[in-house]
Order: sequence, then C-alpha cells, then structure tokens
Amino acid sequence: MKTKKIKIAVAMSGGVDSAVAAKLLKDQGHEVVGFFLHFWKEPGAGAAENKCCSTEALLDARRVANKIGIRLYTMNFSGIFKKQVVDNFLREYAAGRTPNPCVVCNKQVKLGHLIKQAKKLGFDYVASGHYARLQREFPISNPPAGGQFLKNACKLLKAKDKEKDQSYFLYTFNQNELAHILFPLGDYTKKQVRELAKKFKLPVAEKKESQEICFIAERGHNEFLKRHLELRPGPIKFLREQRGLASKLEAKPLIGIHQGLPLYTVGQRRGIEIGGTGPYYAAEMDYKTNILYVVNNFADQILYKDELTAKNVNWIVPPRKLPLLCQAVIRYRHKPVPCRVIKSGKNYRVDFAESQRAVTPGQSVVFYAGEEILGGGIIA
Repeated sequence: MKTKKIKIAVAMSGGVDSAVAAKLLKDQGHEVVGFFLHFWKEPGAGAAENKCCSTEALLDARRVANKIGIRLYTMNFSGIFKKQVVDNFLREYAAGRTPNPCVVCNKQVKLGHLIKQAKKLGFDYVASGHYARLQREFPISNPPAGGQFLKNACKLLKAKDKEKDQSYFLYTFNQNELAHILFPLGDYTKKQVRELAKKFKLPVAEKKESQEICFIAERGHNEFLKRHLELRPGPIKFLREQRGLASKLEAKPLIGIHQGLPLYTVGQRRGIEIGGTGPYYAAEMDYKTNILYVVNNFADQILYKDELTAKNVNWIVPPRKLPLLCQAVIRYRHKPVPCRVIKSGKNYRVDFAESQRAVTPGQSVVFYAGEEILGGGIIA
C-alpha cells in the first residue's frame, strides 16, 4: 500500500533560510508547496524599500521554487497585516509603549493566519525558515486528528545556533498551533544553512539578510513614526531632579527639546542631542505633561528594575505550581536572568535575581527553563 505523502505549505520569503527549509523538506519526500505572502506596503514606498513583499523578493522565491521543483503560490495578507501588525505598532507607540511587531506578526499573520489558510487547502503542516526547534510526542507522519488541542504534546526549544535563535518571537503559540508547524532549520547553524544553499545551488545562496523591521522603508524607524503619528515637541529634563535626587550639575529646569515622545524608549541614547552635551539616556516619558526625562549615566540606578508586571501571558507549558522559578528574557538576544514568576490578579509579577536595565513597557518577557520556552507575555 502506497503511503500518503505529507502535505507541507512553506512560507517562502525569497531569502536563503526559507529556501533551504523548502529544499530539505522536499528531499525528505514530502509534498511541498511554497507560499509567498504579500504583506502591507506603505503607500509611496518604493518596491525595493519594503523588503517583506518587494518584487525582487517574489522573483527570488520563484527562482528557488523552480530550482527545487515545487509550485509557488502567492497569498494576499496585506489587510490582516496592516490591521494586526502595523496599526498595533503605531497604536502602541502612540500610547508610550515599545512593541515587538515580529511577535505579533508570527502569531497573527505569518504563521498563525497561514496555518488557518493551509488547513482549508488540505495541508498537514506549515513550515518556515525560523531558527527554533520543536520536540513532539508524535511523528509528523501521524498528526493530531481533527485539530484537537493536545496538552503538552509539543515543546518549543531554542535553536542549535544560539546567535540566530528566534524562539523569543514564538512564545505566543498554543499546542494546537505548534502541532501543525515545522521548523526544518532548528538543528542547523546559519553557517551550515549557507553551505547547504551553495551545495543545492540555490539562486539565493549569497543573498544578504535584512535585520530591519520588514514593513518599514529604508528611511528608518523614526521617520516611519513621524509620517504616521502626530508628534509634539516638548521639554527634556533630568529625572533625578524630578525625583529630588539631582546633583548641582543636574539641577536644571530645562536642558533641551525632544521631537515627540513616541520616538524614545527607555535606555535609549540615540536621538537625544542637546547642544553637543551628553550623552543622555531616556529614563521616563511623561505623556500627561509631554516631558522626556533623562539621565546622563548609562548605569544610573534609575534605569534598573528588580521586577516587572507581565500581561497577556501565554503558557506553552502551564506551570504545575506557582511561584515558578525559571529564566526570563526581556528583549531579543538579551541574556536570560533567573527569576520568580508569581500570579498577580489577571497578570503575573516577575521578580529578578539581579536588577535589569531598561525594562521596557510593550516589549515581551519570555520564560525559559534551560532550552525550553515555557511561555511569555507583554511587559506592562
């Protein structure tokens, strides 16, 4: 009896990672189909400026699909991307928080929405070029029947390549979603992926990767905010003075003018330019008075916190009991720090073993037990 091939929809961006992921799955004998996702493109931005859905990226994805012998289709995700990712990004900045759009995109669009669409088309799995690993209690040849939510059937782990590990961005998924996701690159380093791309003679083997937010044009992050938000200039003052901690040097009522509070985030130095003096670091943004408070010492204790509150927490593996002792990561590529997680109403309080600099509202705090991702939430 002939075994039915596993049907896998691969999110193909036109980059080297998704290209190698598709090739590896094809060589394993699966029925692989590529999907290029059209995201929102800022009106007036050139095709080359928005990397996530440029004509060049689509052409690269087509060349890869032709090379490895799979079909490639396009899906228009621009509407849901604009609503879930871009609008949320702007709304959060306007409210004084610093969001992480990649976390939202993975859950609501790139993987989450693609899973829903792929299921309708009869696919068993969705795969991507993310650097993360999944440990499952079932073989991929026998996926869960009927999309049933399985308790702790999948464990999300850090990638082999710790420099490229993207598990931080994936904490929002539940067991039912993880049961239908594949990360073929989790056990490879970036160097190995590049070498495989050359070995397979893929046309994107030498293509450089972008480190920027994909929907923001090359003109930059702050320029994007300036185009889409109403920004009000206002005074810059020393926070230590406001709290009664100022030295004589810091006892100044006004030291400069900021260009709009959404342009600054806690701990930031770039963009705070005050007549050649400094350096200064953003310490607090008061949206009621439109004052940017700063400090002039990178290691000022005002910038450090012993705890934070996490909201909208999702547990991939619900804790058996609380308090939970684990490690927390408060931003991408930040060093994990031992912590204690305690329930606090609808939210969770996270107590750090060591004070952490620039704990930023709107960013994600992700909980780890060694290599395993337990869950995470948004810093309040």
